Amino acid sequence: MDSLLIRLTVALAVGLLVGLERGWHSRDHEDGQRAAGFRTFALTGLLGGVAGALTQVSGPIALGAIFIAYTAVFGAFEWMEAQTHRELSATSVVAGMLTFCLGAYAVLGDLHLAIACAVAMTGMLALREPLHRWIARLRWEDIRAVLILLAMTFLLLPVLPNRMIDPWNSINPSEIWLLAIMIAAISFGGYVAIRLFGDRLGVTMAAIAGGLASSTATTLTFARLGEQQPGSDRLLAGGILLSSTVMLIRVGVVATLLNGALLGPMLFPLVSMGLALGIGATILLIGNPKNAHPQIVITNPLELGTALKLAAVIAMVILLSQVVHHWIGDAGVMAVAAASGIADVDAVTISMARLGGHQIDLATATHAIGTTVAVNTVSKAVMAASVGTRKIGLYVGVTSTIALLAGFIALFLI
Repeated sequence: MDSLLIRLTVALAVGLLVGLERGWHSRDHEDGQRAAGFRTFALTGLLGGVAGALTQVSGPIALGAIFIAYTAVFGAFEWMEAQTHRELSATSVVAGMLTFCLGAYAVLGDLHLAIACAVAMTGMLALREPLHRWIARLRWEDIRAVLILLAMTFLLLPVLPNRMIDPWNSINPSEIWLLAIMIAAISFGGYVAIRLFGDRLGVTMAAIAGGLASSTATTLTFARLGEQQPGSDRLLAGGILLSSTVMLIRVGVVATLLNGALLGPMLFPLVSMGLALGIGATILLIGNPKNAHPQIVITNPLELGTALKLAAVIAMVILLSQVVHHWIGDAGVMAVAAASGIADVDAVTISMARLGGHQIDLATATHAIGTTVAVNTVSKAVMAASVGTRKIGLYVGVTSTIALLAGFIALFLI
């Protein structure tokens, strides 16, 4: 009896939770002008719980009959409300049906799962406006890119060989594809942030999102904007440095997720560089708060072609690093890392994290990642000076030099 009372209480609580959101949503309607509100949904949850309890006496037929009768009555009242207010929506009907089912499940099944589903449903109902705004901002290209990538992941991944296929035991197609998906997903987070918040939060949000997607592309874009936005040198330079700071965080997170042994030797150099770049970015961004916020635009990183190119680059760097290390030694790996760092850091980071401690010793992997980060930092400073204004190049170059010195000192001390 006590157990049944607790379960019925949970069924009522489920209805109260959903009813709170539904009642608030229809709070502007006068009494008698809405089909269901706070009390109706609370009773719906309790009704589902009682119907579930009745199955212990009369079997499942009673539960099904009560559910069909409830859905018919509730749907009829919602239809009349829709006719009155001339609003067409099935949300409340589905919410009522689900509340009834969760009330019944609270009596017949797992209490924790029933509560979790109720919270999830209420969250979805409460986020109606933000979700609609987000859907309105989506373009067909974004939806297509995600669908294609999901299809390629769940359809292609099972058929890809999950084994080494080259003589040097370095290329695993399934593993490389998963790594490419991981980087593309991180980059997509930055892309979405720009699409949703770039216009409102300006350079700061664009720089953070750009650092997640590609700090090199962000540097090039901000440097070009310097010619079009007179007087915004400090702001744009701060954005370039902020995107580089985010790039360092991304490198550290990706490397340590793939190889936890890299955390120790990489932590202090990356933190030292990140602090130097972050402090410089903060000074520049705060020092010029009234400037207009130029908008940065990056391409969708979840395009199928982009993901395939990324996977190919990762495979090439892994294979090249392994072959060069076999024939030349550590110096060859450093050369590959330096050449790759001119444009990108992800491929070397992933390949070294994967090979470090196995085919390549951990110290060499750490130095290779440090080399590609250093070369990429220098490359972006040169890019800022050559493409952007003289002041942008000066701000970025001086701060980058300080950051590199801090990183080298930290690496030397370790």
